[in-house]
Amino acid sequence: MAQQLSFDLPAKPALGRDDFFVAPSNAMAVAMLDPTFAWPGGKLVLSGPKGSGKTHLAHVWASHSGAQILPAWELSKAAVPQLADGPIVVEDVPEIAGSADRQDALFHLHNLVLANGHPLMLTGRAAPHLWGMSLPDLQSRIDGAPHAQLQSPDDALLAVVLAKLFGDRQVTPKPDVIPYLVAHMDRSFAAAAQIVGELDRLALTEGRMVSRSLAVQLMAGRSTPAGAAPAAAQDPGQSAPDSQDAHCDQDRSPDQ
Repeated sequence: MAQQLSFDLPAKPALGRDDFFVAPSNAMAVAMLDPTFAWPGGKLVLSGPKGSGKTHLAHVWASHSGAQILPAWELSKAAVPQLADGPIVVEDVPEIAGSADRQDALFHLHNLVLANGHPLMLTGRAAPHLWGMSLPDLQSRIDGAPHAQLQSPDDALLAVVLAKLFGDRQVTPKPDVIPYLVAHMDRSFAAAAQIVGELDRLALTEGRMVSRSLAVQLMAGRSTPAGAAPAAAQDPGQSAPDSQDAHCDQDRSPDQ
């Protein structure tokens, strides 16, 4: 059968508060981002693994506070006075650990935005004491901020994250796909994002629905730990291949 053309359109994430599922692994962080919660010292560090929802929560908070959101690597000292005129989120702060100029800019932004009476949020994957700033005064200020940490997902949260990732791509998987993935995938947000993207591309290429049999096919083709059975062998109850499934990509519209 001829291979179908695949158009891998970018997913448009839903970043509203109603799109964020609250679970025990993130409930404390969500509570600290409530508009009624006053951060001690006017600042907050938000940390968590890739895909755990840091950017999502930053956008939720920014929508309430009117904050700007800026990647740390875009900081410059010349822009500090303007940036300090209101609330601000600086994302991925550990990525500037090797840049003295950007650390200096963040140090001055930290001091000026707080002096102006505005709140400051900093985000990064690791716990703040591991961010490795070479500017000691900056690292000490980061260490002194209240810390909200997003944990790795439990089964319920992982299932909701998968559903959201499929929804962001305007894909509706068959009902047994997500339970199968939760039972067989690595337990991380990054793995969820990668698997959903791979399933979407595979379905488009083969002209099939995102079904359990397609998920089994994908997981069987991924690297398997030594001595472990392939994913297909772990799923004796799978249905016959669904080669006639139609992946309704004609309903998908490009992101604007």
